[in-house]
Amino acid sequence: MNKRSLSLIVPAYNEEKYIGACLESIIRNGNGQFLEILVIDNASTDATAKCASAFSGVRVIREERRGVTRARERGFREARGDLLAFIDADTRIPKGWFELLHKEYSAEPRLACLSGPYVYYDFSPWMRFLSSLYWNALAVPLSLMVGYMAIAGNMVLPRIVLEKMGGFDTSIEFYGDDTDTARRARAFGKVRFTPRFFVCSSGRRFLQQGLLNTTNKYISAFFAGVIFHRPLRSTHENFR
Repeated sequence: MNKRSLSLIVPAYNEEKYIGACLESIIRNGNGQFLEILVIDNASTDATAKCASAFSGVRVIREERRGVTRARERGFREARGDLLAFIDADTRIPKGWFELLHKEYSAEPRLACLSGPYVYYDFSPWMRFLSSLYWNALAVPLSLMVGYMAIAGNMVLPRIVLEKMGGFDTSIEFYGDDTDTARRARAFGKVRFTPRFFVCSSGRRFLQQGLLNTTNKYISAFFAGVIFHRPLRSTHENFR
């Protein structure tokens, strides 16, 4: 299998409680299958940078411009790999994630974006069932109908594709950034969204803002990106 070099980019704003478990999962399951880990400290006011710096081989980069798309853009500009994987600071990489990533890109040279869903580790069994239903009964069919879908906290793009795209649209603060990225990436190859390529993540946004309310925001943002090519909201809601 011909593996391209892989950079992992982790935007982090005040994530001292979560960043450690995220980095531990990368190192434990990576087994040398990545080139570098970049944590983009997005103007945190807590010990995020200190926690991340405690891990050998992790490079922490301070980005003073607040906003997750700006943090991802900084990661894109700083990374050295051929493939750039973007994950969130509250995610945990499962066993087999790296192997599947390399397998997908080896099998499909024109793969412009690879993404998959979240499995929420802090949901109740009933909420996990509902989220599984959402991904399998709604998200996956929609991705096939539209031709693209991505989850920004579990997304891989070739460097050359991001360069052709002109990077991330940093005018988008939060909701809709992943749909925008997937839509623009599709112009340069295939976009694949598959349930097999999942990461474990915190459902804290849903728990704090309400399951139905938050789900509606994500669905609305997706359709706005597909139909109007722009997000519905221009500000980032800080749920912390």
